[in-house]
Amino acid sequence: MKIMNPVENIQHIKSGNILSPKGYNAAGVHAGLRYSKKDMGTVISEVPASCAAVYTLNTFQAAPLAVTRESISKEGKIQAVVVNSACANACTGEQGLADAYEMREAAAKKFTIPPHYVAVASTGVIGEYMQMDKIKQGIQAMAPNNDATSASDFEVAILTTDTVTKNCAYEAEIDNKKVKMGGAAKGSGMIHPNMATMLGFITTDAAIEPADLQAALSAVTDETFNQITVDGDTSTNDMVLVMANGAAGNEPLNAEHPNWELFLSLLRTTCEDLAKQIAKDGEGATKLIEVNVQGMGTKKEARQIAKTIIGSNLVKTAVYGSDANWGRIIGAMGRSGVEFNPDKVSISFGDISLLEHGRPIAFSEEKAKAYLDQDNIVINVFLEEGDKEGTAWGCDLTYDYVKINASYRT
Repeated sequence: MKIMNPVENIQHIKSGNILSPKGYNAAGVHAGLRYSKKDMGTVISEVPASCAAVYTLNTFQAAPLAVTRESISKEGKIQAVVVNSACANACTGEQGLADAYEMREAAAKKFTIPPHYVAVASTGVIGEYMQMDKIKQGIQAMAPNNDATSASDFEVAILTTDTVTKNCAYEAEIDNKKVKMGGAAKGSGMIHPNMATMLGFITTDAAIEPADLQAALSAVTDETFNQITVDGDTSTNDMVLVMANGAAGNEPLNAEHPNWELFLSLLRTTCEDLAKQIAKDGEGATKLIEVNVQGMGTKKEARQIAKTIIGSNLVKTAVYGSDANWGRIIGAMGRSGVEFNPDKVSISFGDISLLEHGRPIAFSEEKAKAYLDQDNIVINVFLEEGDKEGTAWGCDLTYDYVKINASYRT
C-alpha cells in the first residue's frame, strides 16, 4: 500500500492571501509615517485565535516584541495584530516600550477587544521614537474588510525596502474539512538565519490549541525562515506570528491527531513559500539561490553547511557574475564548523557536475554561465556522511545592495 506524502495533499490557492482562511479581515492605511505609501496595517480575527510566535535572537530586541510576548502569554490567544513601517521602535528605552503599549491600547479600544488580544509589530529605522499622534490616527483610520484589496493594502503597509509584496495561501483536507492557511511577509535586507528584518504573519482557520501551534511553528521555523540569508545581518524586530481561529471546524490538532503531519506540512509549505519570496527580494538581488545539501549525519549539520554556503559573499558575488567558481563553495563548506570527508564531496550547479568525490570534473564554461544567467539557481552538494539533508535560500550580492544601504536613512 502506498503511503501518501502529506505534501501531495496540499493545494496551492491561486491568488490566495492572508484572508483566504475563514474569519479574518485586514486593512492598510497611510498614517503619514512615510511620505506617500501605506505605512500601517492590521489583521483581525472575528474571534480570539490561538497564537504562536517566534522572535529574533538578536540581543537588542525592539519594544513591540516585549509587548507582543506579554499579550500572547496571558491566554495564548490574539485577536488582532497591528503593524507599522518606517520606524522600528528599537533601542528607544522606556519611551519606546510605553509607545508600544500605547499602540496596543489604541488598537484594543478601536476594535473593542481586551488589550492582551492585540499583538504589535514595527519595522523601519532603528533608534527613532514613534510618532504616536500619527500612529493613533492611523489606527483610527483602519476599516478592516475581507477582500483582495484589503489584503493587498496590508501587504503594502508593512514593507520597507522591499520591491514587491509577499503572500501565499494553501489548503488541505483535515477531518473532512477544508483547512486553509494564508500569509504575508516583509523582508529585503538585514536577512540572516535566526530571522532578520523580517515580519511574517500567517492565518489559518484550523482548530489547534496554543501550545500545539507553538510547537509546530518552532519546528517549522528552523527549516524555513531560519534557512534564508541575504546579507548576514540579523535585525532587532524579527517576528513570525501565526493565528488559528478554528473556523474550519476540524477536531483540535495535536501530535496525536492522525492529520498532524499534514498540518505540519501545510505550515511548512506556507512558511517556505514566504521565506523564498523574501530571499528572492533581497536588496538589489537579481537571482534566487537555493542550496541543497544531501548525505549528512544529521539535518542540523546539513542545514548548517547549506546556510554557510548561501551566506558566503564570495559565493553570492560569483553567482551575480555568472562565474562557475565552485572553489568558493568548498571554501564556505570548510569553515562551516561541520566535519566531513573532503574526498567524498560532489558539487553541481543544477545538473552540471563540477566536482565528484573531491576531484574536479571537466565542464562547459559556456553551459555553466548560461545556467547561472538564469533567475533561479540551484547548488547541489552531495556528501557520504549519512542520509540527512538540508536546504537554504538566499540571493546574489550586487552593486545595488551597496547603493541601497549606503543611503538607507537619507
